Amino acid sequence: MILAIDPGNVESAYVILDERIIESGKINNDLMLSNVYEWGRHKQKPMLYIEMIASYGMPVGKDVFDTCVFIGRLIEAYGSDCVELVYRKTVKMHHCGSMKAKDGNIIQALKDKYGQKGTKKEPGFFYDTKADVWQAFAVAAYIKEREEALVW
Repeated sequence: MILAIDPGNVESAYVILDERIIESGKINNDLMLSNVYEWGRHKQKPMLYIEMIASYGMPVGKDVFDTCVFIGRLIEAYGSDCVELVYRKTVKMHHCGSMKAKDGNIIQALKDKYGQKGTKKEPGFFYDTKADVWQAFAVAAYIKEREEALVW
């Protein structure tokens, strides 16, 4: 099982992935922190993968620093021994082979690998996926595919 989070300064997206998406959503950070604390109390908790912010030389604002502080709170709540930070550039290179990839490129790459959203009548793999949940899934898919490659 893979637990992945795309953190934000006010809300964060998450995905719990096994062979399929078990649960996903975008929730306010107070609830996310509470959930992460509870998930971290399980005896056999899975690793937690958090998309990490990196500096590329451009100025950033308060929102980015607030997100960095929240990432630290998530790590503390879950337990640092079971957390891996995953950089956006790694996810972009894995799914698209380019640092210039945008969200739309990553989403299309995920659809190409895992299937389309589908319809209400015939839901696909990503039927309920929207907004930043795509980016949380991109982290989870990177980890899943990395682990499968290690088995080879």
